[in-house]
This record gives sequence, C-alpha cells and structure tokens, in this order.
Amino acid sequence: MSLINTQIKPFKATAYHNGKFIDLTEENFKGTWSVVMFYPADFTFVCPTELEDLAAFQPEFEKLGVNVYGVSTDSHFAHKAWHDTSEAIKKVNYPLIGDPTGVLSRNFEVMIEEEGMALRGTFVINPEGQIKIMEVHDNGIGRDASELMRKVKAAQYVASHPGEVCPAKWTEGAETLTPSLDLVGKI
Repeated sequence: MSLINTQIKPFKATAYHNGKFIDLTEENFKGTWSVVMFYPADFTFVCPTELEDLAAFQPEFEKLGVNVYGVSTDSHFAHKAWHDTSEAIKKVNYPLIGDPTGVLSRNFEVMIEEEGMALRGTFVINPEGQIKIMEVHDNGIGRDASELMRKVKAAQYVASHPGEVCPAKWTEGAETLTPSLDLVGKI
C-alpha cells in the first residue's frame, strides 16, 4: 500500500530551529504545504550537502507557502551540535526534527530497522495533511532541491486546477493536460 493521499499519522517530536528547541506534532504539517525530508544521520557525508542545498531553496519554498523540515533519527541535541560545528548546516534555517525513537521514520515507512536510521525519503504534504508526493531511495544517492521545487509547484498547480494534470518535465507556466477521451492515443 502506498502512502500517497493518506493522512499523516500522529507524532510528538522536538526539533532544533533557529537556536531553540521546539515541540512539533502532526498539526504543524497541516494548514500549509510542507516538505519533510528524511536523511540517515547527522555528521555524515551526503546529508549535509542535501540539507545545505535545501536551505538555499528555502526562501523560494517560503514564497510558495511551503514549510520545510529535516528529519533524522538523531536527537535534537545532536542537531544543535551539528548546526554549531558544520559550515553547511549553519545555513539551515528550517527545523531539524529529532526522531530518536523512530516514530516518524516508521510513520513514513523509511526506517531501516537493522541500522536505526532512515532512508532518504522526501514527502510533500498538502494543507489537509495528505501526502501528495513521496520519493524514497538508497542512502548513497543525494537529492536535488531544484527538482523538489518543480514537483512542489506541480502539486500545488494540480491542487488549485482540478481536472488538469502536469506532464513529464512540466515547469511553471508550461502547458498542462486535461485528461479526456479525446486525448487517448493522441499523445
């Protein structure tokens, strides 16, 4: 069963955000669009490159009304220490959620049980709390925030234009499709 179009499950967690520890629940992912990006661990190799890349796009996500969250099975204390010591992570201004019990990682089905870490999973959640996009892949493969931005824009477009769909490589302002019998076999 896919998580697409399912409601996010309840959780309670603490995040490190802008020099403070903050408490979060599933309610924080509702009322606005959210990007939740799981990564394996702090103080690693690919992870800081991804988090820094996402931080560079955070202002654009904010203009779209999208809140960004990073999640690993490290504690919020480890997130603070990483933020204090890594030049890449110092650029991160979105909450880094600690998931040491693995509740969030299991809720989003990215937990690697034998390692106690999460797979690289990216989820886009609509304001109603439904998962609209999910991408999960091997931990050796880094993500690209510009591609995530394109997908978020497509998800928002489809949500605000019922009956239309975005074709492959769709970018903002490009033509969309309106599925109908007339299109069958003509694309």
